[in-house]
Amino acid sequence: MKKLIVAAALAALAFAAPAKAEEPNAILNVSYDIARELYAEINKAFIAKYKAETGKDLEVKQSHAGSSKQARAILEGLEADVVTFNQVTDVQILSDKGGLVAADWQTRLPNNASPYYSFPSFLVREGNPKGIKDWGDLVREDVKVIFPNPKTSGNARYTYLAAWAYAKEAFQGDETKIHDFIKKLFANVPVFDTGGRGATTTFVERETGDVLITFEAETRAIAKEFGEDKFDLVTPPASLLAEFPVAVVDKVVDKRGSRAIAESYLKFLYSPEGQEIVAQFGNRVHEPNVVERHKADFPEVKLVTVEDVFGGWPKVTKEHFGSDGILDQLFVAR
Repeated sequence: MKKLIVAAALAALAFAAPAKAEEPNAILNVSYDIARELYAEINKAFIAKYKAETGKDLEVKQSHAGSSKQARAILEGLEADVVTFNQVTDVQILSDKGGLVAADWQTRLPNNASPYYSFPSFLVREGNPKGIKDWGDLVREDVKVIFPNPKTSGNARYTYLAAWAYAKEAFQGDETKIHDFIKKLFANVPVFDTGGRGATTTFVERETGDVLITFEAETRAIAKEFGEDKFDLVTPPASLLAEFPVAVVDKVVDKRGSRAIAESYLKFLYSPEGQEIVAQFGNRVHEPNVVERHKADFPEVKLVTVEDVFGGWPKVTKEHFGSDGILDQLFVAR
């Protein structure tokens, strides 16, 4: 009889529903340096939607710094529920080195898990006194250029790659001339800040430099905040597509019981409401109605991709951004 009772108890345990972690009332979005204001607005709208749908209160915490620096912080223990970065490699490293993000993260959401896009563009002083129009103007002796350190900033890596793409076409692939062009560009930068927001401060508040290179969205935000009578936006004829990949940090959400909230948060970025907010902050989006509504805000520009020019992120990461890679060689030699 005793054996039967024990067996029945074990059977009951076997068929009992597994304990479910209680859903938390806060998640953490770890993001790139210049996205503070964008995600503050996104969070406000998402929290209202979540409250309307569930009746529950929610807090979305934010953390911002250089994209690569943020990825390292997560590998060292920062518990992000979601990441919203500006560089594919910074999400991929969380999968490759930490097993924190599933290997198929880029196929879980549309457009390579990138809800919006932009590219390196120029912001100059009012009236464009140095007549800066294209990448070739940035290596002139009379021009001082501001952008952050490409060793710590995803934003700056796009600038570096966009300049390289320009030089590759201008010099028909001549490696020596391309290297000289990049070295001249680096030599024209008086100070390298660690992230995009620091570079903005250097250009806008310290009034250093003739041109700031940053994402188009940031140039629009600066002009709007500090006065459109103080700065001019200059869209170069061609630039490099910058995707903004997002991902759930699987290990963290499964540990915290926050997966449903985290996934809903990222899907909100693709919704018409989310896309409208993203576009209002100067980013280019995919939702057709939002694209049409903001058509006049975004001038046409030829965008090349990392795949087109460099053979993809794994190749460019190894050749340019690895230890003793091309970036190290040119940066030291500037």
